[in-house]
Amino acid sequence: MSDIASTPPRGKGNIARALELDTRLLGMIGALVVVCLIFNFLTDGRFLTPRNLFNLTIQTVSVAIMATGMVFVIVTRHIDLSVGSVLATCSAVMAMTQTRWLPEALGLDIGNPAIFWITVIVGIATGIVIGALHGWLIGYLTIPAFIVTLGGLLVWRNVAWYITSGQTIGPLDASYMKLGGINGTLGVQWSWIVGLIACATALLALFSARRNKLTHDHPVKPLWAEFSLGALICGGILGFIAILNAYEVPAARLRRIFEARGETLPEGYTEGYGLPISVLLLIAIAIAMTIIARRTRLGRYIFAFGGNPDAAELSGINTRLLTVKIFVMMGILCAISAMVASARLANHSNDIGTLDELRVIAAAVIGGTALSGGVGTIHGAILGALIMQSLQSGMAMVGVDAPFQNIVVGMVLVIAVLVDILYRKRMGDRT
Repeated sequence: MSDIASTPPRGKGNIARALELDTRLLGMIGALVVVCLIFNFLTDGRFLTPRNLFNLTIQTVSVAIMATGMVFVIVTRHIDLSVGSVLATCSAVMAMTQTRWLPEALGLDIGNPAIFWITVIVGIATGIVIGALHGWLIGYLTIPAFIVTLGGLLVWRNVAWYITSGQTIGPLDASYMKLGGINGTLGVQWSWIVGLIACATALLALFSARRNKLTHDHPVKPLWAEFSLGALICGGILGFIAILNAYEVPAARLRRIFEARGETLPEGYTEGYGLPISVLLLIAIAIAMTIIARRTRLGRYIFAFGGNPDAAELSGINTRLLTVKIFVMMGILCAISAMVASARLANHSNDIGTLDELRVIAAAVIGGTALSGGVGTIHGAILGALIMQSLQSGMAMVGVDAPFQNIVVGMVLVIAVLVDILYRKRMGDRT
């Protein structure tokens, strides 16, 4: 009852086993690579350009953030069909807060530093209230989560419409829009610094885990496997940073930036965007959710409840309060996703978050979260979101119509569930 899949035993001549890599994770990475290569071929090399990969990452963030919360929801044998509508309501509340309510009530003009922080607090509070309401209806009134969140899908989408009177609200605060991606990046130098810190942290975690195993006389990987795994992780991190840094700021934008500072753009000067703040936010959330899943009592209770609800309740776990906590967490993540989504668009629109519930559930399931409960991974859900966004972006670049894109997404979801059933049956037969 943990958020990590069962690790195959080590054996000679098998690199994956020696490195203790999850075969399902390797399969997902392989599927992502295949999808990218196919679309790169179909688009004459345009899919794997730094510009498209940069856009792909910032487009994935909103769904990926919610997918980390959906893992906990599905692990506990519930479902949340309302995430897209909750995102829309949070987005509407935050848009109205910074453009209408704060200027009218407190006289705070756009650009005031207080607007950003008040907006964030109001948005997260909205997500908490909605999540707590859902959790109370499900946990204490025992209404099935499917019914509660299906009703929420209809209710909150139209609440968002009434809050804004059906209007597009914008432009949004400049500080707020830094959460959207292109308007908020770390730049080349700071991106490399963050990448190096991430590598050092990953290596420290690997060898700290090895030392702890040796201290308790547990079996460990051979040293060559430890170094190889560390090299793979650092290579992936630094390669990702290099790709983002390779996307250069257009000359016209650079010229405007220099002119705003009263300077002249030097001849031949170039500058990369670097790591988006929204991606950094996703990484922080992923780390926090992983720590909750693996290192906290709440995480143990969540996976214990998902593995066997009756046994969890008999063992003294307050399953009703646990349900409320899970949906409050989901509401908070929907609010954060609303910040990222509306900041990327630079406004709140009526269709924001439409069909996100499908994408979020598909991301979690593709990432290995079992609909039967008890099993799921945070990193798998994020990878699932990246696969889904790669499919949609690739189809859009090829010229596939939007309705057919949704058909493909629906088919992928069904196939992912089928693969999950076959995989778990095979693993069960082995044991």
